[in-house]
Amino acid sequence: MPVTKKIVLLFSYLLAYQFCYCWGFYAHYKINEYAVYLLPPQMMRLYKPNILYLAEHATDPDKRRYAIAEEGPRHYIDIDHYGAYPYKALPRRWDSAVAKYSADSLQQYGIVPWWIQIMTQRLTIAFKEKNKAKILHLSAELGHYIADAHVPLHACSNHNGQFTNQRGIHGFWESRLPELLAEKEWDFFIGKASYITSTQQFIWSRILESAAAADTVLRIEKQLSLQQNSTARFAFENRNGIIIKQYASSYAIKYNQLLNGMIERRMRQSIDAVASFWYTAWVNAGQPDLNTLNNTPLTPTEQAAMNELDLAWKKGVIKGKSCD
Repeated sequence: MPVTKKIVLLFSYLLAYQFCYCWGFYAHYKINEYAVYLLPPQMMRLYKPNILYLAEHATDPDKRRYAIAEEGPRHYIDIDHYGAYPYKALPRRWDSAVAKYSADSLQQYGIVPWWIQIMTQRLTIAFKEKNKAKILHLSAELGHYIADAHVPLHACSNHNGQFTNQRGIHGFWESRLPELLAEKEWDFFIGKASYITSTQQFIWSRILESAAAADTVLRIEKQLSLQQNSTARFAFENRNGIIIKQYASSYAIKYNQLLNGMIERRMRQSIDAVASFWYTAWVNAGQPDLNTLNNTPLTPTEQAAMNELDLAWKKGVIKGKSCD
C-alpha cells in the first residue's frame, strides 16, 4: 500500500476514533471529578479519597460497548421515533412502555432514562449493604449514564448528523469543544448536591431538554459549515504526539459562540445531576455512615469482567450502534 494512502487511512481512523465516545473520555472524567465537590461532608469522606477512581472509571460503560451489544442502548434514546415533542405517546414507566412497545423495540431505540433508574436502585442497595467497592463502581458508572442523558444528540435519531451530511458532529459537540474550552473558559463552581424527590421525573425532564436542543445543535453547525470551506472547518493538529485531522480551533470556538454556551450549561447540569443522584441514593439508603464500610473487594468474576472491558476496548470494535 502506498505511503500516502496509509497516511490518509490513519487520519480517517483517528478522526473516527476521536468521535465515537459519548461526552468524550475527557468530559466524563471531569464530570465525575467535579461532582465529588458538590457532596456533603458525610459523603466526601468516601468520595474525595477515591476521586481518581470515580473519574477514571467514568468511561467504563463506553468501554463495555466494545464487549457486549446490549450496552449501547443504555447510553441514548432516539425519542423522536415516538412522535412529536414532548413525546407523550411514550410512557415514562418501564413496565408501561414495555406493554405498549415491547422490550425489544425499546432496546432498539435506546433505554438510557430507564437504565439510570436501575443503576440508581443498585447504588442505593450498595449503600444499604455498606459495600465500598460496589458503591464506588456503581457511582462511577451511574455518573456516565446521567451525563449521556444531557447530550442533545443522545436524544435524537440523527445522532451523528448521518441524515444531514454532518458526520462527526457528535464528537465535535461533546468531545472537541469540552477538551478545547472547559479548562480555559468554563465555570464549574456550581453549589451543592440536592435531594431529588422523583429521579424518574428528573431524568425525563433532562431527556426532553436534550431532545429539544438537538435541532439547534444540528442546525447551527449546518449554517456555520455553509459559511466556511473545508480548509476553515478542519485542521491538522498535534494530539498526544500524533498529527490528526479534526475540527479547527477557530471553527469550534465560533460554533460554541453561536450555541450561546449550551455545552457548558449541559456539562454543568450533568455535574449537578450526578452529584445529586449519588446524594439521593445515599439518603434513600438511610444515610449510612461511610466511615464504617466493609472493604469487600470485587469478586473474581467482577474483576475479570473489568479486565475484559480494557481488552475489548483496545480491539476497537463497537458492538451494536456506534457514533459513526
